[in-house]
Amino acid sequence: MSFLTAYHFSSALYSFFSPIFYTILIFTTRYPSATLRDRKDRMSMYSGLEVRVPFCDHRIVEYAYNMPWDFKALEGREKGIVRRAFAHELPKEIVLRKKSPYPKTFHPAYTRLCADYVRRIFEDSDSIAAQLFNRAAVEALMEQPESLTEPWYGQLMRTPQIFAYIIQIDRWLRQYKVRLV
Repeated sequence: MSFLTAYHFSSALYSFFSPIFYTILIFTTRYPSATLRDRKDRMSMYSGLEVRVPFCDHRIVEYAYNMPWDFKALEGREKGIVRRAFAHELPKEIVLRKKSPYPKTFHPAYTRLCADYVRRIFEDSDSIAAQLFNRAAVEALMEQPESLTEPWYGQLMRTPQIFAYIIQIDRWLRQYKVRLV
């Protein structure tokens, strides 16, 4: 389980989750590239294309998880080690461009919609997801979404993504009829 030592969640993350949630957190974040591969497959097949995603190869993902943060953020840049490795293979404008995350939104309406959905989850006495989170901390975020000033994971994961994550976990737990014992 050496990959656990390579997780570099911000300190803000820890106040939002209950202890039981860490087991699920590790499970769901072990292979985050699965979502990207799934989306890539669906979009490319719809268009009749075959797409390769070499950085989602499980060997590269596991290696990167165990790599020291100083390597990942080499020269103070996201994906610094990858930029250095391909500096002589790719055009300079590609190597130096700012990272463009997978589509997401920071629109205030999206944050409000997600917060409303999370409120319904927390009000549902049958919701397992509601038991996994520090309700007071999440409700404080609902009241002041901008109070989370640093990403809780990665580079851009902020308040709307915490809400969306809670929603995804709730839907997954319901879909697979998971019960805590």
